[in-house]
Amino acid sequence: MLTIFKPAAHLPRVSEDRVDPLYKRLRWQIFFGIFFGYAAYYLVRKNFALAMPYLVEQGFSRGDLGFALSAISIAYGFSKFIMGSVSDRSNPRVFLPAGLILAGAVMLFMGFVPWATSSIMVMFVLLFLCGWFQGMGWPPCGRTMVHWWSHKERGSIVSVWNCAHNVGGGLPPLLFLLGMAWFNDWKAALYMPAFGAIVVAIIAFALMRDTPQSCGLPPIEEYKNDYPPDYSEKYEEELTAKQIFMQYVLPNKMLWYIALANVFVYLLRYGILDWSPTYLKEVKHFALDESSWAYFFYEYAGIPGTLLCGWMSDKVFRGNRGATGVFFMVLVTIATVVYWLNPAGHPNVDMACMIIIGFLIYGPVMLIGLHALELAPKKAAGTAAGFTGLFGYLGGSVAASAIVGYTVDFFGWNGGFIIMIGGCVLAVIFLVLTMLNEKKHKQQLQHQ
Repeated sequence: MLTIFKPAAHLPRVSEDRVDPLYKRLRWQIFFGIFFGYAAYYLVRKNFALAMPYLVEQGFSRGDLGFALSAISIAYGFSKFIMGSVSDRSNPRVFLPAGLILAGAVMLFMGFVPWATSSIMVMFVLLFLCGWFQGMGWPPCGRTMVHWWSHKERGSIVSVWNCAHNVGGGLPPLLFLLGMAWFNDWKAALYMPAFGAIVVAIIAFALMRDTPQSCGLPPIEEYKNDYPPDYSEKYEEELTAKQIFMQYVLPNKMLWYIALANVFVYLLRYGILDWSPTYLKEVKHFALDESSWAYFFYEYAGIPGTLLCGWMSDKVFRGNRGATGVFFMVLVTIATVVYWLNPAGHPNVDMACMIIIGFLIYGPVMLIGLHALELAPKKAAGTAAGFTGLFGYLGGSVAASAIVGYTVDFFGWNGGFIIMIGGCVLAVIFLVLTMLNEKKHKQQLQHQ
């Protein structure tokens, strides 16, 4: 592992009268760092989708562009898993900004160098690089949250932090519109978000910290007097990659269930998001500003939806993440069918469907990430989250980009929507399996 990512050394414990005020100040500061730092990853993750309608006009097919776009998901799926393992043994303060700067640099290159968008394979390779650097975002945030917030706080803090997806994801179309107004250049979809990402990376580095012990503070379990049932001093020991995989990831049946559910949740999430600029332009005859605002509202509707989902998961479904996910995914399926079958000429219905789907889909995305953190010790949290991400991106997001794209080329948009709605049904099935096994899993943990 590169020494630049090495975890920060533990500092001598501060005096007891300083523990509480220092913990409170640093937790706010660190939360802003991981929130806006992760939001900025979304500036340079799916902004390529905004450029795709213009690349179609240049002669590229939808299927080929979907294949190029899938490179981000393929690389991100592997990277989130591999970098998740590295991040469990790294300083998140360095790890997260480094990945963000590198991903932004790739998008700057694509925006300013004409050769970078000259062929599908060139775009695929560059988007693969961007996707690999994207894998350096989620794991250090997961590591940070399990070190700085105790188990009883985590449902609330993860649901609020998860809104970073939407805060960042909704901004590229607005930055694109701004770039078009300033430069009248469709490649502003690539370079405008990249500039923003690099600026935020510097801010995130200034705000973030490694573990509480690296700041002279006690572990979060001691500070909050909130210990897991099997807590011991070993809980604070760093684990080897082999221990993490063989003891806490691969044998975990519940982790496999939510990873498979993640495939189909991501198929719908990115199937709608990636193709909305093209679908709304070609089928529903939306203008550039209308489709950009629809993209924006889809993302920002996810903020109240995610918060509602987190609250319902804790209060209504009493911590059963699977049951909450089933409830939200059934409603997502209904909204997607209406979005598909609504005839052109009713833009208000299309806009409402985009908002409703965005409101509903990010809750299950958040729950799967939270559930992964809960199913492994905190020193293995990045790897557990990376495992579910591997399935979500390598399966679901790749299918949303490439399979949906080629299906639309050969069978029209009806074929693409049948693929996405089928994915919704399969997501519900795997979440039902999670729901049925959740109570049994908790009982087993209590008897260990």
